[in-house]
Amino acid sequence: MPTSVRPAAPIASTVQKLPMKPLLRRATLSGTVRRHDETDISTDAEPNLANPNKRPKVAFDPEVKVRLMEDWASSEKAPELIREEVRRGIERYSMGETAGYERIKEIFTIKQDADDAPSPATIKSYLLALLGSVSLLKKTGSSLVHAVLECQWLGRDQAFVAVYVRFLGILVSARGGYVGSVLRMLVNNLCHVPLSAGRLSNYPPVRRTQIYARVHTALKYLLQLIPSASATLSPILSASFPHSTDSKKAHTDYVQNLLKVIEYAPELRPEVLALITDRLVKIDVQVQIDMDDLEDDVKETLAGDEVHGEEREVTGDYEDDEELGDDESDASSIISDESVDGDAHRLKELKANVEKMDCLLDLMFDYYTPFFANQATDGSDDFNLLLQQFSTTILPTYRSRHTQFILFHFAQSSPWLIDWFTGVCIAQAFDPARPLVLKQIAAAYVGSFVARAANMTKEMVREVFRIVGANLVNYCKKEEPECKGPDVRRFGDFYAATQALLYIFCFRWKELVINTEDGDEDDELKYSDVCETTWVPGIKETLHRTIYSKFNPLKVCSPLIVNQFARLANHLRFIYVFPLIESNKRLRLSHTSGSTANSTYNHPDRETALTARKDEQWLELEAYFPFDPYKLPCSKRWIDGEYVDWKGVRGLDDEVEDADSETDRDEYESGDDDEEVEETETEEEK
Repeated sequence: MPTSVRPAAPIASTVQKLPMKPLLRRATLSGTVRRHDETDISTDAEPNLANPNKRPKVAFDPEVKVRLMEDWASSEKAPELIREEVRRGIERYSMGETAGYERIKEIFTIKQDADDAPSPATIKSYLLALLGSVSLLKKTGSSLVHAVLECQWLGRDQAFVAVYVRFLGILVSARGGYVGSVLRMLVNNLCHVPLSAGRLSNYPPVRRTQIYARVHTALKYLLQLIPSASATLSPILSASFPHSTDSKKAHTDYVQNLLKVIEYAPELRPEVLALITDRLVKIDVQVQIDMDDLEDDVKETLAGDEVHGEEREVTGDYEDDEELGDDESDASSIISDESVDGDAHRLKELKANVEKMDCLLDLMFDYYTPFFANQATDGSDDFNLLLQQFSTTILPTYRSRHTQFILFHFAQSSPWLIDWFTGVCIAQAFDPARPLVLKQIAAAYVGSFVARAANMTKEMVREVFRIVGANLVNYCKKEEPECKGPDVRRFGDFYAATQALLYIFCFRWKELVINTEDGDEDDELKYSDVCETTWVPGIKETLHRTIYSKFNPLKVCSPLIVNQFARLANHLRFIYVFPLIESNKRLRLSHTSGSTANSTYNHPDRETALTARKDEQWLELEAYFPFDPYKLPCSKRWIDGEYVDWKGVRGLDDEVEDADSETDRDEYESGDDDEEVEETETEEEK
């Protein structure tokens, strides 16, 4: 059924009409829609309407100081801000943001004399900030660490240096991988730092002695903090030693600093002293090589400069050159003058090396002296160190000329040290396990020391002569059946020991005579042809057995030593060997040398143009005696009174007017002898 629908009433007719009002009210000071001018309240009454219990939200100080932003930019940063900047810069660097990190690096890398260099307070604040952020400096932060290590810290004030040393200690404790870098930086500052390092802008000048003292303070602190760091320090000290071409000042400064290091690091003492000896020997050898390359007249000029050079006193304190300018004040460092020719340049360089060696030896003499002069100690530990250096460095170096005089001097400090040194040399000269060349050099040391050491007593000379002679006799008994003739290559140790005895006899023959108690031993008139001389028992027999053995040492030993011995022995009616010397003139060493003899048929090979050379010096023993006269002007003072100079024999050397004549002494030691018999090379008849 259809439903009827009533039409809906209109909507407009159902909604009640409301008055029109704005949806947003205007904001007024009173919080109402009324305007201020619509009220009848005066402005004078407004304060009375405020709530007395309500505190004002903002209070302004009428006396506040106002500063411009430019003033803030030019002032020092607060330490708190710097610490936060450093921390964020390091942390964000690991995440790839480098701007802050690079700004921190620039603080330490910029030179102090630059216009934009940080102030002393600023760089100190940044260093203090790094102290608290060391744990953040991982491998990625190594560039910042090296920037701090390379900064100019030695010339700043003491407060900054103290903070810097603390930073180094915290760094190596927290990050052990930086121990080598820190030690290397410190050691590099021990080798003649430039004066500019102590003259920084905005800081008082710092002298070189104070710079070295600061480095030693840091080293000592780190070694106490990490004792195992000494193992890392030792190779660094060796690698940082100045090159042989560096200046005398660089060498003396570094050696003095090394001797200072071993005062607070005694565990490094053997290694450091051995290092100094090794470098001394290298300089010594280089000087001898350069001397050999010079002409004879140039050598005489250089020798005259050495002998007559002014004495230079080198004290144990560091030498300051503030008044001379920068590190170029050392005149010996300027050796490359292009205005001089090659020979003059080499001579100038040689003189610089001689002065360098002279000063270093003087330093070492001065260093060792207190240990042997101290009555509380016998010097055995220190002399043992010297003997180790002698056996490992000095003795194997054939051309060493002056370094060995350190042992020459201190061995004569007491009789038992003399006995110790000569015993070591004799043992090495006859040690069958040692190489032949080292045994020859050891024998040369025996002969040279006994001949030259003034503190060798009569009993000591006789005892050494007896021991060496007994070893030679035993050598003859053992090896003579295999000997076919003189051969320096095969029996070089025998010839070296024999030459040592001949050398000792030439210098100390008076100590081998036993009938000198009735008068002065220096009275040479007693040893005349009309007086029968009584010798120590066994001396004649030993030399006779050695000289007339199949080894024929008078043919191989140095002609200078042989001829001098023959003349002296004949003059003293000791032994007559001139017939043997004359017969040796007809003997060619090339015919008996083991290197050229036929090993199958045991007879000489056919003579060739090479083996037929008139000069056979290459088959003779060289007249090498390590303790030849010491002529370095500065350090020579340590040898005065302990050295036996060559003295001619009155009646034998008529040209000797003064027993202490410098001319005759040098003439003998240089190999010039007017009465030396010239050897003529005559082929042996087949």
